[in-house]
Amino acid sequence: MAGQKTDQRDVYIGQRIAEQRRKASLTQRRVAQSFGMSAAQLQKYEKGTNRISAVHLDIFSRMIGVPMEYFFRGMPNGAEGPDGFAEDAQVPYTEGGLTGLADLVGRHINESFPDETRRDIAAAVHVLERRLRG
Repeated sequence: MAGQKTDQRDVYIGQRIAEQRRKASLTQRRVAQSFGMSAAQLQKYEKGTNRISAVHLDIFSRMIGVPMEYFFRGMPNGAEGPDGFAEDAQVPYTEGGLTGLADLVGRHINESFPDETRRDIAAAVHVLERRLRG
């Protein structure tokens, strides 16, 4: 992808690609041919020299039977890059499990939606509660 500087995340994903390719007993040449690219290009992806596109990563994951999530699990956060579009730095929310998540969503709804919309959401939640209880 022209103009985009690669970083440690690209190296990490590339290492995971190479690892899974070897586990599947596939050569760089065979994988590259299925993408219509050279083995040298695949090698650049595996080394993290070039950034692999999401489409190619999806095709590769399907080819070897590994979910795309695998390539990102444990990936370094790339602290030198932008945090995203949020005003504050984004952090994964894991506190309190589903109850904590429900509390967070409830606070967001109270702060962001008008009364009528909040009542509609509350009614939908009550229907969901009744369905889940059987």
